[in-house]
Amino acid sequence: MDEEVFNIQLRKFLKKVGIQSQREIEQAVRLAISAGTLDATEPLTSRVVLQVPAVGIDVTIEDVIKLS
Repeated sequence: MDEEVFNIQLRKFLKKVGIQSQREIEQAVRLAISAGTLDATEPLTSRVVLQVPAVGIDVTIEDVIKLS
């Protein structure tokens, strides 16, 4: 394994996940607030499931996102 290639590829993946996740959450929150289905002060329970089957990773990461 080339550590440098692996590190670069892992960072690219994590950057993609972060950017895409942020866009999706922002869009959904704005739509829900404008539709009146979400209170703009309501905290959001969030969950991400990270899976890499080839190496046996199956991790759930949970947190709360505050809107104000």
